[in-house]
Amino acid sequence: MELVGSPLTAMYAHPRSTPNNFLPAISTMASSYKNRFPYYPLPQTFTLPWMPRSYYKTAAINPTLASFTKCAERVTPGKTLPFVCNRTDLFTRYTLKDWNQTNMTNYKESENSRQNSERLRDDTCRMIQDKHQQTMKTQLESTKNLGVRVNDIGFWKSELCHELDEMIKETRALTDVKKRLERALAETEAPLQVARECLLHREKRMGIDLVHDEVEKQLLREVDIIKSCQERMQQHLDKTKAQLMSNRGAQHDLERDLANKQAAHRIDDKCYHLRNTSDGISYYRGVECVDATITVPETWAKFTDTNIFCSQNDWAASAKLRDNIETLLAVTAEEMWSQFNTVNVAFTNRISETADAKSKIQSHLAKTLQEIFQLEMSIAAIRKAIQDKGPPLKVAQTRLDERTRRPNMELCQDPPQLCLVNEVYELDEAIQNLHQRLRDAEDTLQTLVRAKSALEHDLAVKANSLFIDQEKCMGMRKTFPITPRLVSYV
Repeated sequence: MELVGSPLTAMYAHPRSTPNNFLPAISTMASSYKNRFPYYPLPQTFTLPWMPRSYYKTAAINPTLASFTKCAERVTPGKTLPFVCNRTDLFTRYTLKDWNQTNMTNYKESENSRQNSERLRDDTCRMIQDKHQQTMKTQLESTKNLGVRVNDIGFWKSELCHELDEMIKETRALTDVKKRLERALAETEAPLQVARECLLHREKRMGIDLVHDEVEKQLLREVDIIKSCQERMQQHLDKTKAQLMSNRGAQHDLERDLANKQAAHRIDDKCYHLRNTSDGISYYRGVECVDATITVPETWAKFTDTNIFCSQNDWAASAKLRDNIETLLAVTAEEMWSQFNTVNVAFTNRISETADAKSKIQSHLAKTLQEIFQLEMSIAAIRKAIQDKGPPLKVAQTRLDERTRRPNMELCQDPPQLCLVNEVYELDEAIQNLHQRLRDAEDTLQTLVRAKSALEHDLAVKANSLFIDQEKCMGMRKTFPITPRLVSYV
């Protein structure tokens, strides 16, 4: 039997079977230390407030020594060790190898944790830099695409502006030609009326003088030529009106497309100049999920190209129509003027064959014809005065119409508004007075014609034919328009 305090050499005569889990793992040692050494937290001076929260969580685990009670459970009552105070030698529970191995394990785990942390920090830095570079690259690419888009919109906007200017010029030119054509068509009424009146008056010849002579044949031919010219002018006038409608439609499409381009250019240019430090930028959650687009770049460019192509076709057709109208005006003026001279020559030859050309009524008839001429000039002046009142009335009504688009409280009945309304009423009253005066003048003209007819009935039978051919017919044909008026340059 071993003495108390003597070395326990007999216990190791045979190899002792040591459990595999005699030294528990570091992670499982915490539960065995709870009953041995109490945990004392570090004083305030040893805390590290700059360390992450994970440090405090890790430091909260209190590594303690293994429970002595559990180790003593494996010792039999006969082999129970005496207390340390009763032994002459120091008793140890672990070997130096176990102590070194545990330290090495702790060092290795600490080193692995530091390496993992360093790798995580390096990866985080690289990820931050990569994301920053990717963000800058993406933003630079978006800015570049916006710049390209702004340039594209600017190009199409300049093309639309150029095409719109061309279309406006062509529309104005066609409108001027249309007015000239309308004036020329109105001018043909005078020679047609003259030719018809000549035929009508020659029907009033009496007796043997009522013959189908060369003058009558040429007058009938003149009426046919004038009617043919009027039909061709009317056809071209209808074409001109249709072409003007087409031009205005194309102009409307160009203006609408140009307005859209200007709005898009303003928006994209604003987006192009936006920076990270710009004012007015904000978060718009979910805006990337909203797809409000209705076109792609191909269809977008094709839409504008189609508008320009249609506009070019329209103003090309308009230019061709203007050339045709110019040619028509020259040709019809030449035809009517040539036939007018032919009729006049026939009248002169017929008058030369008449012996008796004078009568007392001739002076009164000359005065009546002169008055008819003056009254026709007066009627023309009245019509011109009525026509001159058109632009001021348009200006006044346009001003009133534009002022109706004033926003909200700007719709004020101010002195300019009242003045414009009075101006419109005054112009309407002036036009109505001129129309009344025109009707009076036309009534007076008809009265003069009837007076002239009454005077003709008083002519002698022998002088009747000469009076009709020389005074009435040739007198009316003196007022026939000259060639520039037929072409409508004046």
